[in-house]
Amino acid sequence: MSRGQRREHVGAAGVRCTRAVPSLGRWKRRTTGALSSLALAAVAVVAVPSGPAAAVPSGPYLYVAGYGSGTVSVVDPATDTVAATIAVGGAPRSVALAPDGTRAYVSDYSRNNSKVSVIDTTTDTVTATIATGKNQEQLSVTPDGSRVYVANAGSASVSVIDTATETVSSTVPVSGSPRGLAVSPDGSRVYVTDSGSTVSVIDTATDTVSATIGLGNSSGLAVAFAPDGAHAYVSSAGDNRLYVIDTATEAVTASVGVGLSPHGVLVTPDGSRVYVANYFSNDVSVIDTATNAVTATIAVGQYPWEVALQQGGDHLYVSNSGSNNVSVVALATNTVTSGFGGVGSTPLGITSGVVRPAKADLAVALKAKANALLPGAIGYTLTVHNAGPNKATSAKVTATLPAGASATGLSPGCTASGNTVVCAFADIPASTSVTAGFKLPLSLLNLGQITVQAARTASSPTDPVPSNDTSSASCTVISILLATC
Repeated sequence: MSRGQRREHVGAAGVRCTRAVPSLGRWKRRTTGALSSLALAAVAVVAVPSGPAAAVPSGPYLYVAGYGSGTVSVVDPATDTVAATIAVGGAPRSVALAPDGTRAYVSDYSRNNSKVSVIDTTTDTVTATIATGKNQEQLSVTPDGSRVYVANAGSASVSVIDTATETVSSTVPVSGSPRGLAVSPDGSRVYVTDSGSTVSVIDTATDTVSATIGLGNSSGLAVAFAPDGAHAYVSSAGDNRLYVIDTATEAVTASVGVGLSPHGVLVTPDGSRVYVANYFSNDVSVIDTATNAVTATIAVGQYPWEVALQQGGDHLYVSNSGSNNVSVVALATNTVTSGFGGVGSTPLGITSGVVRPAKADLAVALKAKANALLPGAIGYTLTVHNAGPNKATSAKVTATLPAGASATGLSPGCTASGNTVVCAFADIPASTSVTAGFKLPLSLLNLGQITVQAARTASSPTDPVPSNDTSSASCTVISILLATC
């Protein structure tokens, strides 16, 4: 559908209305009463960088999938600026974060060669791509981070990705064109909406459909669970309502009239409110979950698509696909307090999360070997092993020698000063080791036992395990010509 074409929807009084829909390029809509599924992620879109994105510091960020630019943008909510832009290619639709914040998973709406991109959030680089079904829509990660569920609108299926192996471990057939998808808080079930009028319930223990929940004549789009898992909320653009599902009985217990063509759904952490982005009425409905009634309506930008809650919970972020900006809503007053652009063309889904700092566990080992040849000396080999999970970009290890001793035969990168040797290393990939060496002439050592201590004195990024940062080696000097180690 190109710009200027018009979409039919149901007005508040049941009158059929039309309104222009912004062009989404290759993304083809499959129904007339609702937009193709909801993206659970992504905020802004900027030009694709020529090289890898720079890593961002640890902290809360917004993530935006740029459908038209093949990018995922990382926005710092403290400054409302784009902190990084990651090229993923294809037509990114939805982003979901791993519970530990170290990875982001991005779906791809491409008809052919669809893939889920895996982003290392500590380096902002794509580390893997995983082929699943066609026209990937919403995706979600299980609470333990072990699996990712992906709705494939073009394949009538849900793919299950094993995050340890980064491969598809199972494919679950579902009805219609699956769009919205959410994993229950306890990880036992996945709710999937489709282009028809049902919600499929997947049992994650068996990865099979255990039930289907009817929505009458409605077409479900987005779905979100209450924090306690007792209820699920499904938006329906066909009849402008939000459906409330009792997850214990797997039945609809209520529906709430909202704005025109509701899309993104978000439940607050305390479960007291639901926020719904209404695409055609350019507003967000606030629903009291105790009464299932709309208590406020917040005017935002043009064609709001998705909503995300800031980490800490005091601001809501709304992606406005028509006005190409993001509205910032203060939850205390339900008013728009600010907004920002620079998020590219047609920002759709938006999600937030905390990026964890990169870590590299460096283990230090020092070994000594007496040289049997003249002139007598003790040779030391210093090994630094990076146990990961990330690459070490720099490291320094300091060896402390016996008083009065000085080292010779230093490896490149090592320097001696008095009775210390400092060896500097750069770029130690995870699961690899680097070595350096030096010698102590026996003629400069006192007779008897001597001990050299080595310790990591600096490294980047953070070393999470200090207990393996030191090592020592002891030898016995028998004469200026002989030593044993």
